[in-house]
Amino acid sequence: MDARLSFLGANGTVTGSRYLVETDSHRLLIDCGLFQGYKQLRLRNWAPPPFDPADIDAVVLTHAHIDHSGYLPRLAQLGYSGPVYATPGTCELCMILLPDAGHIQEEDARRAESHGYSKHHPALPLYTEADAMQSLELLRPVDFDQDFEPVPGVRCRLHRAGHLLGAASVQLTIGERNVLFSGDLGRPQDSIMLPPVPPPAADVLIVESTYGNRRHRQSSPDDDLAPIISEVAAAGGVVVIPTFAVGRAQALLLILGRLRAAGRIPPALPIYLDSPMAIDATQLYLDHHAEHRLSGDDCKLIRDTATLVRSRDESRALMQSHGPKVILAASGMLTGGRVLHHLKAFAPDARNAIVLSGYQAGGTRGALIARGDPSVRIHGADVPIRAAVHQLESASAHADADELLAWMKCAPRAPEQVYVTHGEPDAADALRGRIEHELGWSATVPEFRDVVPL
Repeated sequence: MDARLSFLGANGTVTGSRYLVETDSHRLLIDCGLFQGYKQLRLRNWAPPPFDPADIDAVVLTHAHIDHSGYLPRLAQLGYSGPVYATPGTCELCMILLPDAGHIQEEDARRAESHGYSKHHPALPLYTEADAMQSLELLRPVDFDQDFEPVPGVRCRLHRAGHLLGAASVQLTIGERNVLFSGDLGRPQDSIMLPPVPPPAADVLIVESTYGNRRHRQSSPDDDLAPIISEVAAAGGVVVIPTFAVGRAQALLLILGRLRAAGRIPPALPIYLDSPMAIDATQLYLDHHAEHRLSGDDCKLIRDTATLVRSRDESRALMQSHGPKVILAASGMLTGGRVLHHLKAFAPDARNAIVLSGYQAGGTRGALIARGDPSVRIHGADVPIRAAVHQLESASAHADADELLAWMKCAPRAPEQVYVTHGEPDAADALRGRIEHELGWSATVPEFRDVVPL
């Protein structure tokens, strides 16, 4: 059976993951993510996709993060009505993340319209919360390690990827050919998730390269975070931690709980989780014990460490109160959500600190703050960044370059071809070079909209 693969996202960037697999008679989309960061990338979310959504037969998701699932409501809005296959954990997380994404877009559009800083009138969301709710009806849960046929003639199996709850690598068997999409790979010693399973044999491998050009620091995130919080708390300041609601928020709660229990940060220091989405996602982690390494005591620590902030009024009150305190709020790359209000309130004060706890894609506010920009634009106004800025690289949930290579080395045989995606240009090319030199495999960094035979 002839087949081809089109790279429609996550090329030269870590966002917008979309891969189109076409056979003689069917079309299958692997991942359906939103582009984030630079404006020229975000505009792709609004542009007509290079295919008719109504002609797609099925979608398979590697995991629930918005850069892999967040375009699904838009796809359905444009005419897609087929099944969306994913692990049960991914389906449950999508039920939290996608409506929240629609809600945030509606809020952003309303704010832009009322404050007059949108170039479009009326300002419109890409999709609404109602659109997202409707798209959830397409979800079809499939267990790990279970063979299924998303389209006739193509077999699929989902393997544990260790990145977050439900995260999977996607193996396709098309005729006699095996194609493997790594998805986002977790770390062997992640504080919460079990490690990714070794890759199965594949003729073609599509591998992520988020950290393809670097090694994570070997220090403990506990050791990195404790002195930052203690110093700011002693000065009566506020520590704002932008966090991904799924995965990172739960890991940070575990770290903070351990630090407080050990007396490494003030025992009475108030800690707040200001993210209804993260609160709901935390409960899912506690419900899916088979997918992670948390003990019962760990789960209790995660559940009890923070004061949970759900309502807008509670969130506003949190912004108006003084320190010392720690606030965890989404989103992790400062692209939207409640954390923007906390940034406006606390970033201008040098007594405070901002702790970036995850990868910051180019063009996001998080990336601008990480590189030292003196101000960032939020809700149409420039906000000065006088708070100390720290990056907690040791808490990453992505495999680094050495860990990616170690995972690939476990393959039963060398693939004929490796395509390196989901990375900034330098990271993707660095990993490509190591694959060629250290493994002796043929590797290529594809461009956006490249098409290759399978």
